[in-house]
Amino acid sequence: MISILAQERLLGAALGSVFVGAAIFDQRMGIYKSITTNTSHHEVKEAAYGKKLFPDLPHLWNKAVDETFRPVIAYLGSRGW
Repeated sequence: MISILAQERLLGAALGSVFVGAAIFDQRMGIYKSITTNTSHHEVKEAAYGKKLFPDLPHLWNKAVDETFRPVIAYLGSRGW
């Protein structure tokens, strides 16, 4: 059986690869759309940066980090830190 550390590393690598792949795909689609459209400069900028792939990703990230480290924060708070 594979160790827990190796499983966590594999999971992290897989999730990181998926996230980076999705971000690159979104950027490439935005660049492609901005090149192929014959619009004004303002509309090209809006097409390239107006739509985000994960609009609420920072909120979800902060929520996940808060939930993950809640026991550590409670422990340190009880110790007077």
